[in-house]
Amino acid sequence: MIDGLDPVIHVPKRLGAMAVLANAPTVTFRFLKDHLGISDSDLSRQMSTLESAGYVSATKLGHGRGGGTTYRITPEGRTAYDTHCAALRALIDASR
Repeated sequence: MIDGLDPVIHVPKRLGAMAVLANAPTVTFRFLKDHLGISDSDLSRQMSTLESAGYVSATKLGHGRGGGTTYRITPEGRTAYDTHCAALRALIDASR
């Protein structure tokens, strides 16, 4: 019944980030931070986990105060996210 659930994506903050990234070509660190309502350090930790899994790629723009980071979902991340969402739907539907 829980086949397809991805423990990397399943964490609520990472699932939220993946949901945003699945619906935008790129997203800034600031946008994700504000949208998810989490601290810089927490978002950095969550995105590092997604990046290490190969689900997200990060691009650093500039340095210092004017710099920033943008994120993009990878093809592997898209597949993992879609599979995870399908597994969640199946789990919910099975309980009805």
